[in-house]
Amino acid sequence: MRVVSGIQPTGNLHLGNYLGAIRNWVAMQDAMGDGEECLFFLADLHALSMPHDPAELKRATLEMAAALVACGIDPERSILFNQAQVPAHPEMQWLLNGTARMGWLNRMTQFKDKSGKNREGASAALFTYPVLQAADVLLYQATHVPVGEDQKQHLELARDIATKFNHDFASEDAPVFTLPEPIQPPAAARIMSLRDGGKKMSKSDPSDMSRVELVDDADTIMKKIKKAKTDPEPLPSEAEGLEDRAEALNLVTIYAAMADKSVDEVLSEYGGQGFGQFKLALGELLIETLGPINARFRELSGDRESLDTILAKGAEKARSHAAPTLEATYRALGLVR
Repeated sequence: MRVVSGIQPTGNLHLGNYLGAIRNWVAMQDAMGDGEECLFFLADLHALSMPHDPAELKRATLEMAAALVACGIDPERSILFNQAQVPAHPEMQWLLNGTARMGWLNRMTQFKDKSGKNREGASAALFTYPVLQAADVLLYQATHVPVGEDQKQHLELARDIATKFNHDFASEDAPVFTLPEPIQPPAAARIMSLRDGGKKMSKSDPSDMSRVELVDDADTIMKKIKKAKTDPEPLPSEAEGLEDRAEALNLVTIYAAMADKSVDEVLSEYGGQGFGQFKLALGELLIETLGPINARFRELSGDRESLDTILAKGAEKARSHAAPTLEATYRALGLVR
């Protein structure tokens, strides 16, 4: 079993990032047995598909590496790297561009969403980045790829590309690419803004009070939780009582996710209480859980040499893993090297 997954480097990592993606990566790493492995990469090349600030991209890439390690990704047990240090990624994308079909890419809903009404003004990278995603996983003979609902279509494209390439350029007995299977991660808690229960927690929200960030200290976390928007009613005893109470549901959801409990289990303990008591308990739980992550994150963020070493060692391992598949692809296409 070989799991491959990537995440775009974004700054100001918050609770939603941790509960939505990073914690699942750590769980997958910890579940690996002998001979099995995880490759986790920072998708800095994918960031080029949209307008970006080069200095911010560099900072965010290092920050994301620090956050992943602080949250529990072990560079000795998983391969952690950034795409830009493994040229085989864009190289393989170009080789696969000959197999990918315009009709397939035209059906990708994320291109339509991200390009909006100005499709003619979108970059070619935005249109073809699903082929780079295919390269990301096929390059390493990934057997499994964790996917959320928004990425299922892209994994299906990777399988289509692999199937067509194997059919056109390889024999049935010796395919070039493994067809990766999807892993549906455990239902990730949908974390909403602390100021508006109808919006997802986001780094782009102009209000710092809308999110708990991984860099927040204990006092800041407690202040944000105490000021989180709620309603005047006490907590119900069952989950059905949270219908049409978006802000209340959000805080209970956060508590349940951090404590590894169900919403009903949380409500059986706190049902009937007002938010003053519950917010205090939630704040203390977040401080206890995020405290060690915060400390490790700050330590790593101030140690550029260690981060560079982690990414360089991971990239070296990734290049070694990628080389056989890249060479096999060149040979299959009849390219002289």
